[in-house]
Amino acid sequence: MKTVWLVDDDASIRFVLEKALSRAGFNTESFANAQDVLTALKFSQPTVLVSDVRMPGMDGMALLELIAEQNPGLPVIIMTAHSDLDSAVNAFQKGAFEYLAKPFDLNEAVALVESACRANSAKKTKRKAAPPKSAHIIGEAPAMQEVFRAIGKLSASSMSVLINGESGTGKELVASALHNHSPRKENQFIALNMAAIPKELVESELFGHEKGAFTGADTVRKGRFEQANGGTLFLDEIGDMPLDVQTRLLRVLADGEFYRVGGHQSIKVDVRIIAATHQNLEDLVKQGKFRDDLFHRLNVVRLRLPALRERTEDIERLAQHFLHKSAKDLQVESKILSPKATDLLRLFNWPGNVRQLENTCRWLTVMAPGELVSEQDLPPEILEAEATQQEGDWLDSFQQWLNQELKQGKENIWPNIQAQLETRLIKTALANCAGHKQEAAVKIGWGRNTLTRKLKERNIS
Repeated sequence: MKTVWLVDDDASIRFVLEKALSRAGFNTESFANAQDVLTALKFSQPTVLVSDVRMPGMDGMALLELIAEQNPGLPVIIMTAHSDLDSAVNAFQKGAFEYLAKPFDLNEAVALVESACRANSAKKTKRKAAPPKSAHIIGEAPAMQEVFRAIGKLSASSMSVLINGESGTGKELVASALHNHSPRKENQFIALNMAAIPKELVESELFGHEKGAFTGADTVRKGRFEQANGGTLFLDEIGDMPLDVQTRLLRVLADGEFYRVGGHQSIKVDVRIIAATHQNLEDLVKQGKFRDDLFHRLNVVRLRLPALRERTEDIERLAQHFLHKSAKDLQVESKILSPKATDLLRLFNWPGNVRQLENTCRWLTVMAPGELVSEQDLPPEILEAEATQQEGDWLDSFQQWLNQELKQGKENIWPNIQAQLETRLIKTALANCAGHKQEAAVKIGWGRNTLTRKLKERNIS
């Protein structure tokens, strides 16, 4: 029977994992600290080891490094409540088999252990390089943890990557992280947005031009490929690249060389390509707008970035980060979101994704009157969306209730609910008008006499 060792100073975590793994047919042995594990490894070795990161004494990362040196065939799954990008990349670079963010689904944890058992015979490559500091990517949502995991797994390679995601989801930030955690990190990261360049200039931007190649080409100019030599070239909105340029790009990817516009001397380059798009490239291929062979050349590894509405658990931390950043940029005090304002930010659909949230936080830094941002301080589009949603929720609930009443064969539905609705309407209006009947009647849309009559009919004092 396969044996799993569990290392965590939290007894409750050890307990639930022991139970789940035992039910799945594993033998388990638990340790409260890393030192006890190292002692036990002198006498025996488990099939898989699962370790927490933050523990008293030696932490999980230090334990992982020692195991990678002394027991390189032992798969180690790292689990941590501090699920940021650097933690994920650090774990993979130090030789972790997998990375598990707390709180985790027990079925997922068992599945990872089973996967590690199947890979037990494979030796892990020892990686000593510490991760460089990258642009800050915030993400505790499961979909973002998958992105972090992928960046970690790709940290030792220079494979092409295709990033899919809506506008504003942070594709360039992820591309930069892929570069900064790769063997090419000491060289250039060059970005070029295909949608932001006139079609007639794309070729010159990518490959450069010789002096006199066209009107206005007064000097020799290096293109983005030459600038990125030895590093990474990020091609954003690759779906907008003209077909003739796609053909030239394919040749560069295949041969590693190209000619400047107007040039006759081939130039050799070593460049990693990371491409991104908000479009469906498969559809563009079917429509004849994107080369099939180029698509397959780029689509070695694909990452999908979730829309902000798919990761609402990250909105509060993102907003706090952007409020602090904009306050620092503008040299003012940082704003603080009230609980109600935070709730409304979570409920908003965010069609512009993270970029829209960042712009909203910058707007709040300038426009919100006090240090504490209340719900009334939020931009009109968020308040209007919230009001529309509330109205929709109320009508949806009423529709469900009405359908249920009709299915049950109820009759006289309107007379029965009219009394209840009018009573609630009158009491609420009077409460909001401090008991002033004339003002309440105007709010409701009745005359004063009508309100007086309704008060008597409904026996409202």
